[in-house]
This record gives sequence, C-alpha cells and structure tokens, in this order.
Amino acid sequence: MSTPAVGAPGTARRYLHSLWLLSARDLRLRYATSALGYLWSVLDPLVMSLIYWFVFTQVFQRTVGQDPYIVFLIAALLPWVWFNTAVGDFTRAFNRDAKLVRSTAIPRSIWVNRIVVSKGIEFVFSLPVLIAFAVFAGASVGWGLLLFPVAVLLQTALLVGLGLLVAPLCTLYSDLERTTRLILRVLFYGSPIIYSVGDLPGIFPQLAAFNPLAGIFTLYRMGFFPELWDTMTVVVGAVMSLGILALGIVVFRALERPVLKEL
Repeated sequence: MSTPAVGAPGTARRYLHSLWLLSARDLRLRYATSALGYLWSVLDPLVMSLIYWFVFTQVFQRTVGQDPYIVFLIAALLPWVWFNTAVGDFTRAFNRDAKLVRSTAIPRSIWVNRIVVSKGIEFVFSLPVLIAFAVFAGASVGWGLLLFPVAVLLQTALLVGLGLLVAPLCTLYSDLERTTRLILRVLFYGSPIIYSVGDLPGIFPQLAAFNPLAGIFTLYRMGFFPELWDTMTVVVGAVMSLGILALGIVVFRALERPVLKEL
C-alpha cells in the first residue's frame, strides 16, 4: 500500500487534505441529492431501533438486553449502520472512481479511507438520536462513557483493515460483492446488537468474542450499561481489529498492482 512516508509531514498533510476533500465530496453528493439530507443519518437507525424495540417489548416477551432497551439497541445499531454502509461501499470503492484511481498519484488507500471517514462523520451526525433517547428514557450515565472514543478508534481500525481487504478483492473477483452483502446480513444477527454477549448460552459467549464487533459494541454500551463489561470479549475484539488492520495493509500492498491492471 502506498502510504505517506514517516518523517514526511508535507506528504502526510497533502494526504490528509485530499482525504478530507474526498470525504466532504461524498457527504455533499449524498445530501445534495436527497430532499431530507442529514435527516437520513438519523431516520435509518431510528426506524430500525423503534421496530426492534416494538417487537421485543410489545409483541414478544423480551429475555435479552438491558433496560432501557431502546438505549441498549441504539448504542449498537448506530455503529452497526456505520459498519454496514462502509463495508457495502468498499465493494465498489475502486470501480466507482476507476479513472481517478488510475490517473492520480494519491496513495490508493485513500479510496478506502475516504469511505471510513465519510461514513464515520454520518455516524457522529446520528449520535443526537442516542443522546435524546438516553435523556427521554432516563438512562444512567457512568464512567464507561469515556470508553466511547476507544470504541470509535477500534472500529475505525477494523473498517480500514476490512476496506483494504474487501476493496481490492471485490475489484478482482466481482462475485465477492454479492457474497459480502450476504455475509453482512448474517453478521447482523451474529453480532450482539439486539442482545448482549452475556445473553448467549453455552460456549457461544466465548465464540462471540472472536467477532471483533462484539467487543466494540460492548465498549459503546459501557457508558449506560457497565454491568455488560466482559474483559475477554473486549480484549479479543481489540486484538482482532488491529490484526485485521495489519492483514489488510499486507494484502493491499500485494494486490494494488493487479487491481490497477484490472481497472
């Protein structure tokens, strides 16, 4: 992967400036072509949360999660939307801007990182939903809220690593785009969003720890539900997130040249 060299602050500044311009362009295009604009960043997770809240509190007798359940849901659904939309966009990261990818001298990793940043900004824009429901539902807030930025950093590392894997592989093997969508559907129910890791029976909590999202979602919820802390899940999730980042860097370096030939 072509990355700014250590000790070259000018190169790093140009990279970051280009990254910001591309991310801002993505946000402008998303909001300029939508009548509701920014509200879509709020409506999508809000509607999902309300549906699951209704099903599990009004229709079925809920045996999972914590109260207030709507806060429990939103604390994981918001980062899930960031994860899901970013990974979905990774599958088209290079094909969508093929001419620019081929013709510019910018390190090609920027086409992955701009998705992580733009979708991350949308995630930040959606946080008022979590704050509003926490206040409305009377959720208690504790020291665990300090772990929220840690969760953001780990999710960023995980997404960058996945992007460096998914983007080039989907460019070389087009069938992987549909496969990725299928995996995301399964992963939604395989991640502790509508339930917590502690709600799982038998050996499943130990197995769930190897899903890095389990540890990340636990960190997001710590500010409201400190009783959900699980050291193994958080530590394994952090290690796996950083491991996927390292793997992504290695794979991207190996596949960058074949990707350019394919484009």
